[in-house]
Amino acid sequence: MNNEEKADSLESKDIPSTEIESKVDATKLPEAAPEDTNPSVPPTAEKPEGVETIEQPTDASKSPPLSVEAAERTVEVVPLVTVEPVLVKKHQSFLKEQPLPTIEMAPRVLRYRTRREVLAFGIGAVATAAGAAFLLPQNTLRRLGVSRSMDSPEKEWFLNTAVRIDDDVAEALYSRNRMVPTYTKSQITPLKNNYNGATPEPGYISAWNLTLDGLDSGMSVSLDIRNLLTRFSVHEQITRLVCVEGWSAVAWWAGLRFDDLLRAYPPMSQAKWALVESSVNLDASGNPDPYFMSLDLGTAGHPQTLLATHFNGQPLTVEHGAPLRLLVPVKLGLKNVKAITKITYSAEEPRDYWAERGYSRYDGI
Repeated sequence: MNNEEKADSLESKDIPSTEIESKVDATKLPEAAPEDTNPSVPPTAEKPEGVETIEQPTDASKSPPLSVEAAERTVEVVPLVTVEPVLVKKHQSFLKEQPLPTIEMAPRVLRYRTRREVLAFGIGAVATAAGAAFLLPQNTLRRLGVSRSMDSPEKEWFLNTAVRIDDDVAEALYSRNRMVPTYTKSQITPLKNNYNGATPEPGYISAWNLTLDGLDSGMSVSLDIRNLLTRFSVHEQITRLVCVEGWSAVAWWAGLRFDDLLRAYPPMSQAKWALVESSVNLDASGNPDPYFMSLDLGTAGHPQTLLATHFNGQPLTVEHGAPLRLLVPVKLGLKNVKAITKITYSAEEPRDYWAERGYSRYDGI
């Protein structure tokens, strides 16, 4: 071998080729690059402070540890552990309903409670029916097939006492400053003719007059409709008329205030009541049946209590009590006497047509 060949041989041994370099590089370990997620040999890293190393458990068969994704799926399918409810005792008021001790109960207990509640409901229904039989009028019971008479002094006393309590409450709540709602003309509804009995013929209107008795002057005064319309201011209001039969209607009324009449013709000093009468009232057969009603002077002086002369912008018709009717929005409709012919003031509560037939006397709403 000549000198040049030796030199070439030495150069090839001292300086590795590119192919050899690439093979050597391929065998070197990577330096934990972020994108290298599956190294062939796990790198050794220092453990930061405060971080515990979690070791993957191995089973008895020496199976390899689960990967991270497999571990997560295993956690998701772990069965839930049944936890018994824990009851926390809280302080309960004596009058407060006590809660049930548990939310769940055995079917046997539930069936028992259901039977007991049905039994209690049945007993309550029977007691209610018995009470209704005691309180209902005899005619109503007869229509229901109950022939036995249920009328007794105890029944009458009980019903009268209940009505009296209702009257006392309504009277205690009365105030001159408490007004009933008023409405607009677009809210007016039809008002039916609800005369007590037959509607009288209009022949009485030409000779009609209003008589006032029990005045402080000791005299009796007679006024016709012309006297009332010329002496007193006319007030309008749209209010609801509520009937004891269960219906109501919104109507437009106009007339003089009862309070203005009381001021112009004062009653005697000890007067507390007014007896309002209609001598032209008829019964269902068309026979005379004078209608009379008691009205406390406190209600008579209410700003919305009118002696109405007009209905829906026109003079009253016979059907609605021409030429003068009482309108008391704070009372039931049976207090709204049609075709008034006489008002008498008194210190004692006077007679009342419907109170004598078992209805309330005060009839406030």
